[in-house]
Amino acid sequence: MLSVRPKVAELVFQLYGRTLHPELFEVHNTRVVERGNYQATVEITSAGHVVTWRHQGLTLTEVATSAHHPLPQKRRLISYPLRGTRHDQVECRGGARYQVSFQLEPVEPEVFWTFQHELSLDGQRQGMLHKFDSSGRMALGALSYINVETRNRSLLVQAFHTFPDDYAIVKTQSLFEVP
Repeated sequence: MLSVRPKVAELVFQLYGRTLHPELFEVHNTRVVERGNYQATVEITSAGHVVTWRHQGLTLTEVATSAHHPLPQKRRLISYPLRGTRHDQVECRGGARYQVSFQLEPVEPEVFWTFQHELSLDGQRQGMLHKFDSSGRMALGALSYINVETRNRSLLVQAFHTFPDDYAIVKTQSLFEVP
């Protein structure tokens, strides 16, 4: 199965107050975290990532994916095209809080390849890494790297997704907090 990224211009960032069916995504790497009073599943997908976080009956699902990917609208809390820089937060019942910052950064080719090489090295030492096949236009394929930091009352997820055909890097940082 060919594992190639969509175009960076097609990306969206969404947050749901529910779980999403796993068959909606082509998952390449998964990590499950349980700490304190929460549990999270972090997945690298063909277009980006999915993070499903649960705390005392509350579920939040963060998705970075293609806008052409058919996702439900029911209980969607946030939806933005993945362009420029954006910050947002959601206060949830029971005092839980979600904060996100994301950025789409077009860079010069030399900067892109240096960053991609550094991500590849970091991914071999820690975090989650997936190397995608080349689209055919570039010799090397895209990378997704996710670093997860857990505390008893918070989960920090930093994700980096590269798009070689566009010399672009998507950076997201999400913080899930319990009261």
